[in-house]
Amino acid sequence: MDAIARDTGFHGVVRIDRGGEVEFAGAYGLADRGHGIPNVVDTRFGIASGTKGFTALVVMSLVVDGVLGLDTAAREVLGGDLPLIGDGVTVEHLLAHRSGIGDYFDETVPRDISDHVLPVPVHELVDTEDYLKVLDGVPAVFERPGERFAYNNSGFVVLALIAERVSGTPFHDLVRDRVTGPAGMVDTEFLRSDRPDGRTALGYLPDGRTNVFHLPVRGSGDGGIHSTAADLSAFWRALFGGRIVPAAAVAGTIRPRSDVPEESRRYGLGFWLHESSDVVLLEGYDAGVSFRGSHDPATGLTTTVLSNTSDGAWPLFG
Repeated sequence: MDAIARDTGFHGVVRIDRGGEVEFAGAYGLADRGHGIPNVVDTRFGIASGTKGFTALVVMSLVVDGVLGLDTAAREVLGGDLPLIGDGVTVEHLLAHRSGIGDYFDETVPRDISDHVLPVPVHELVDTEDYLKVLDGVPAVFERPGERFAYNNSGFVVLALIAERVSGTPFHDLVRDRVTGPAGMVDTEFLRSDRPDGRTALGYLPDGRTNVFHLPVRGSGDGGIHSTAADLSAFWRALFGGRIVPAAAVAGTIRPRSDVPEESRRYGLGFWLHESSDVVLLEGYDAGVSFRGSHDPATGLTTTVLSNTSDGAWPLFG
């Protein structure tokens, strides 16, 4: 691991656990290049789309409570907002990336990771309702919900909005109260990018600039939470220990809904799944952020790779 980190110029943290026991933990490179602050094993990193798993669990917890159903139509909650989302789109379609709604950040469009892609100034995106101006007016990818898998960032912001409206609780608080709190993830939260602290790594673009002008100042349902390797290990133990949602809801969440051959994986509800085994995965990729985490419920093996560069995690994950 040290040799790969050295040869690839890795900045980040790697941790491998088995059954809750740490087999390896290493930190590499710098959290803050300007001040020469090194990454350490408990440095916090953005995990980008890894957040989608937490959003899915917030929604599933509301389903367990009877506040929502997987068959609830998005339109029932959205009212007059986002009129291009069809009447047939359900919560389950959104969770499974099978809704076909328009995606404000369509990952099938070729672009450089350093491009500025948000249509509004990033400092305007603080609360989930703020994202309406980003989501509105994006045409559908396909018209018949459930037709096929199409990875969709907008869908998970819509889910955050739905969860917020039906519960009467801000989305960031829902994640804390229903996911990270029960899991004992004491260092995991939606931080503001314009309030850096000494424990959180700054994200860096390939040319050495930070990502502060590229991502929302505070994330929402599709990405943007910050966490540590230890907290992410605790997350998997809590998830499969039934401390976030009951075992039946966990099973429903990780039941495959789609084969995704182009990724050599399957997809459940908010979680990637190994193509042939029971391994469950979360990952995130964005400007100045890369993350991959996996857990094998059969063996208890957990692997976490966090990086504050756009591509840093991939060579280490293997």
